[in-house]
Parts: sequence; C-alpha cells; structure tokens
Amino acid sequence: MRLRCEEGSGGPWRRWLRRGAVSEFHGCYLETVRRQELLIRFYQCLLLVALVAFWEIGANFKWINAFITSQPSKIGAMIAQLQATGKLWPHIVTTVGETTLGFILGTLSGTIIAVLLWWSRTIAEVLDPYIVVLNSIPKVALGPIFIVWLGAGTPAIIAMALGISVIVTIMMVFNGFNEVHPDKIRLLKSFGASRGQILRKVTLPASVPTIIAALKVNLGLSLVGTIVGEFLVSKEGLGYLIVYGGQVFNMSLVMASVIILCVVAVVMYYAVSLLEKKFVRWKGNS
Repeated sequence: MRLRCEEGSGGPWRRWLRRGAVSEFHGCYLETVRRQELLIRFYQCLLLVALVAFWEIGANFKWINAFITSQPSKIGAMIAQLQATGKLWPHIVTTVGETTLGFILGTLSGTIIAVLLWWSRTIAEVLDPYIVVLNSIPKVALGPIFIVWLGAGTPAIIAMALGISVIVTIMMVFNGFNEVHPDKIRLLKSFGASRGQILRKVTLPASVPTIIAALKVNLGLSLVGTIVGEFLVSKEGLGYLIVYGGQVFNMSLVMASVIILCVVAVVMYYAVSLLEKKFVRWKGNS
C-alpha cells in the first residue's frame, strides 16, 4: 500500500484518523488505511442509495412493474404500518428466537459429536459415509418428516434449523481438530498426557478459530432453516409474512419482510463477530 499523507498532526479530522499512532510513520499508515476504509464505505452507501433511487424512480415512471417488484416508498409505508399496528416486533422476535435456539443447539450438538469422532477413530470411520449422505440431502426434504414427528409448530421449525446447521458444524469442527499440528500432540503424549488432557490443552484451544468460523456459517444456516420451517408451518415470524404476502399478492409486505430479514441477519452476524473480537482480545491478554 502506498502511503499518502502530510507530516504533522493537522486538525481534529486528521487526529481522529491517526488515533492510536505511536510514531509519525505509524500515524501516516493509519491515516492511509482509514481513508481507504471510509472511501469504500462511502462507495457502498452511494451504490445502495443509487439502487434504491433507481428502483423508486423506475416504479414511478413505470420502467419496471411495481405490482411485482413494489417500490421503496410503499415498502417503507408497509414497515411503518406493521410497527403502528404492533405486528412488527412479535414477528421479528419469533424468527430471532427460533433462529437463536436452533443455532445454539446445532453448534453445541455438532461440536460434541465432532469431539466424539475425534476421540474414537473407529466411530469416525463408521459414521463417515452417513455424515456425507446427510450433508448431501437437501434439508428442505426433511421438513415434512419433522412436522409429522414434532407437530406443526415451533419444535418442527427449530428442528429444521438444527438439522441444517448440525452436519456442517460436525464436518468443520472435526476437520479443525484433525488439522492441529501432530508435533504438539506428540509432545504431550511424550509427557504421558491422557486423551482428555490433549483435547483440553491442545486440540480445543487450537481449533477455536475453526469453531468461530463454524459459528458464522451456522448462523446463516440456522436462519435458512428457520425461514423454511416458517414457510411450512408457522403462523408467526418473518417467513410466515413472506409466504402470506406472496399468497395475497402483496409484494410490499414480501419485500418489507425480506428487508427486515436482511437487517436481522446482519445484526446477528455482527453479534457473532463481536463475540469473536472479544475472545481474541481476551486470548491476547491472557
């Protein structure tokens, strides 16, 4: 990266760009990096504004069919109507709650099964073809089975979120365990460490980045499972709003639900990223 900045601390704006610098060269580097980041954010916002403006203008001048695409002003009005009638937050809370529960259950059960596979090579080899087959199955096909087993309600939706996320967790975490450097394990074995001590002292700590990556993947998969489950059986939630809006040809309701879903997904993703940063900071301090 080519550094482009003038010497000296400058005004408040440049001091803000150089915050945390320990030398003039470091300040120049931070200023260049932060200017580049702000420029990228500006272009991202500009692109979003341009798309929304084109959408609204195109719908008003009938360049695009607003009946099948809706338009931003009607979507905003629909969100305001949902808020005014008190229907917005119950649907959001339902989807977030089901996703969170499916995400936690999928992550915990997937990690525990991965530990069992790592613990016993025999179990891993026996279950390997079954895991591959389960990973290959389109999980939507399991929806009717969950409904028959658990009933047309929240348990079936959570089971869908769990079913979609658990296999990926098993595969990612188990592969992370296997990628731990063998010399570290040999060193502990040379000191007479048990398998449990190797797991606690080396394998699990070394696999934390993989587990966090699995968390991020699982979050999206759990959300997919929840929305699919709500498509099938729910009477509440963002997935239900999308299906209902499609059935009555209310595309403003469909688009509003999709946009709210995007915001929910972004917020939950950044919550996991914040957890990752806190863990990395705690690990660095410990």
